[in-house]
Amino acid sequence: MTVDDTGSGADADGRVDPPPFSTSPERNDAQGAESDGNPLALRLEQLILGAERRYTPFQAARSAGVSMELASRFWRAMGFADIGQAKALTEADVLALRRLAGLVEAGLLSEAMAVQVARSTGQTTARLAEWQMDSFLEGLTEPPEPGMTRTEVTYPIVELLLPELEEFLVYVWRRQLAASAGRVVQAADDEEMVDRRLAVGFADLVGFTRLTRRMEEEELGELVEAFETTSADLVAARGGRLIKTLGDEVLFAADDAGVAAEIALRLIETMANDETMPELRVGMAFGTVTTRMGDVFGTTVNLASRLTSIAPRDAVLVDGAFAQELIRTGEAPVSEAEAAEAAAAAEKEGEEPPTYRFALRPMWQRPVRGLGVVEPWLLTRRDGDQR
Repeated sequence: MTVDDTGSGADADGRVDPPPFSTSPERNDAQGAESDGNPLALRLEQLILGAERRYTPFQAARSAGVSMELASRFWRAMGFADIGQAKALTEADVLALRRLAGLVEAGLLSEAMAVQVARSTGQTTARLAEWQMDSFLEGLTEPPEPGMTRTEVTYPIVELLLPELEEFLVYVWRRQLAASAGRVVQAADDEEMVDRRLAVGFADLVGFTRLTRRMEEEELGELVEAFETTSADLVAARGGRLIKTLGDEVLFAADDAGVAAEIALRLIETMANDETMPELRVGMAFGTVTTRMGDVFGTTVNLASRLTSIAPRDAVLVDGAFAQELIRTGEAPVSEAEAAEAAAAAEKEGEEPPTYRFALRPMWQRPVRGLGVVEPWLLTRRDGDQR
């Protein structure tokens, strides 16, 4: 790759992008201005980054052997503000640019894919970093010495935690990557690796908007954190995947409709037994789902969302495809009458009657905005099933 001194360019519509690493005075050291005026902040930055600032963006791009345009795309994709031509980058920044560019040059990643890697990693770790720093400071109820501020306490805590958290982060990432690779290997064909058949569900706290008007911010934050934590634990424990949290709503997915059904009912039961939690409603659909950057898209996801909005309180609604999948796999009978007939026939033959985990009851057909008329099914446990 060649070095581009200008780094400017126009897109397909003829619009000209702003110069990479903007040189406007008001943004010309967006990342480091605060640190420059605060010795403690600068020390903390050097501790975390493990190196001092040595390069301007132009120098970093030149040293990495990439164009300014590509360096800027990577930088922005990772979620960082433009920094003009301030000397704010370290040897690690050069190495990261060199590695990404090397993957492109070797043909292992397209340039667009390399930018996606930068973006997905930046978005995920940004939230993680904010949560960790907030949690560390929140946990410090009292500074160890009189007169010390929480900011001053941050340095020794980070110094102690940094190597351990770094190792743990790599461990969890490898575990997650192994699990994801396992799901890919199990895919029936190449097309299914991208467009897969999944059970998708939304769980939504009822009356959350009213709660925001009645509760103090700290109390509301604790409720949301408790909801997200409980949901994440239940989804993971039962073999599902938490796709994302949206404050009063969580989105989860599972390869198997039975697994998703168990998760949904467990969520309802757990929240109903917690007096501090509002009522919950869940909507689920089964079908083809497009996955991108850890998220899910498509008609199946939209349908699950719509079913959630019309679900009764403390109840689970599923679409027809989800219901049929439970019936096909023997997790639920077509009807209680059929279940009774099957049990009588088995008894007559001296065999064990079929066991069903779930019950399905068709609800009234209704129009759903953007998706036409759908027939929801109410999902419940069968009598006596308390797994």
